[in-house]
Amino acid sequence: MSCMIKDKMRAGLLVSMFLGVFALQAAAISGGSDAGTLKQNLARDNKIIRIEPDRQRLLRNPQTGWVLYATPGVKEDFWEKCDNMQVPGVGTVKVSDYAHTLYIRTSWRKLNPEENVYGWNTDPMLKMLIEGARARKMRLAFRVVVDSRDKGYDFTPDFVREAGTKGFVWRGRWSPYPDDPIFQKYYEKFVWALAKDFGNPDEVDFIDGTGLGKWGEYHTTLYSTEDEKPRKPVLDWLADLYLKAFRDVPVVINYHRFVGAGKDWDDNKYDLDSEFLLDEVVEKGYSLRHDAFGMGLYYGEWERDFAKKYFGVRPILMEGGWITGKIHSFWVDPRNYRKGHPEDVRQGEFDDSKEARVNMMDFRVGETESWFHNTFPLVQQFISEGGYRLYPDMISLPTDVAKNQKLRIIHRWNNLGWGYCPTNIPQWNQKYKVAFVLMDSRNRVQKVFVDKQTDLSKWMQGIPAVYTFDLRLKGVTPGSYYWAVGLVDTTKDNAIGLEMAVPENMLNAGWAKLQEVTVR
Repeated sequence: MSCMIKDKMRAGLLVSMFLGVFALQAAAISGGSDAGTLKQNLARDNKIIRIEPDRQRLLRNPQTGWVLYATPGVKEDFWEKCDNMQVPGVGTVKVSDYAHTLYIRTSWRKLNPEENVYGWNTDPMLKMLIEGARARKMRLAFRVVVDSRDKGYDFTPDFVREAGTKGFVWRGRWSPYPDDPIFQKYYEKFVWALAKDFGNPDEVDFIDGTGLGKWGEYHTTLYSTEDEKPRKPVLDWLADLYLKAFRDVPVVINYHRFVGAGKDWDDNKYDLDSEFLLDEVVEKGYSLRHDAFGMGLYYGEWERDFAKKYFGVRPILMEGGWITGKIHSFWVDPRNYRKGHPEDVRQGEFDDSKEARVNMMDFRVGETESWFHNTFPLVQQFISEGGYRLYPDMISLPTDVAKNQKLRIIHRWNNLGWGYCPTNIPQWNQKYKVAFVLMDSRNRVQKVFVDKQTDLSKWMQGIPAVYTFDLRLKGVTPGSYYWAVGLVDTTKDNAIGLEMAVPENMLNAGWAKLQEVTVR
């Protein structure tokens, strides 16, 4: 710790206990090394507002929270069941009151059955899923699977094969080689069409920017050559395609230990090139997900270390691995899950997610009921503790100022979640900032002041972020106003962009009303 900071800490002890706790950290930002400067930082006429957080309410913010999974193979009563989920001891709840993103995982064929025909316009089940999500104020997300292995039909459209694309047959199902130029031509056309209709970040939370390999997880990937020379060129092509098409929507990749390789497992070993390849696409702008949380064998030390490496650099999305029915014997997992006890698997998934500090968790098809029936407290706990949950706990504001006067606001922010707010990803480009406004008596915003120094991606659990914001009230008509604070989207004329974890009775159209102020 530097001598300057030590001096500030000693000086802080000279002021009152409450002011000292708040102002001490502010001094570290605004400068000054004695008690007089510290008091000046607070401003003589400022009033300190303390705010207690809301720890329970679902905040419908992007890149955080529960994700509900769906495929076009779900039954027509999908939304009816989701709106009538039974919770022991609670009663009937709606999944959309706990999850605010619908993740549609489907085949390229379903989304593009014929050339220039797109399933989101023509397929009744896809339309039902999309319209149902929008009606429930849910965002969308997509994974487009190309490979047909383990599938009931060919996942790549017939017209792509008929155009001369080279591929392979496995158990009667045809899949294309991803390094084939004809495949790439048609796939590029499709991805741009998808981005044209689903490139709005207000409607789409993320896009799975892979879709190749087994199950679209981008492992066990077969190329037109027996070696894996096309592995890096294909990944470079794929990453560039998705990042160019989806400039404003987060794009994710499965951080698999055999990413793009011809296998999915090898006695708990890992491929030496996987981390290098993943590092490259993350540097380009990809975020991260993994599809084996809770699996003691497949989510091991390599995966844990990779998640630690990228915490705070890119958000991590969670998907559980085990199916708690009869398909996979989860009870033989090294964690010794008990047969017939899906709650053991849910707890294992939750524990892995907390360790990786993920931003999003999954309600998969066939597993959603288990979360609500067996481990509903974990559903609630993730809303309270997972992802990011931001609020200001102390704000120092002037209450009486002169027109054009220079004034100072000091504000401190906290993140209750174990994840982080990824304003540092290229698709967001620091567009979310803290802003203070003057509201009139009718709750209309009259003037906005954006604190451009604020970086929400640095707000980590247990480490408050303190800012000193100097401004002038230029162009403000004298009169009585209210100070209010919010998290704005600077790409939308500083409209509210993120919900804060503050009590609802403080909020007005997303702004937290703080204190009356007179402008002379």
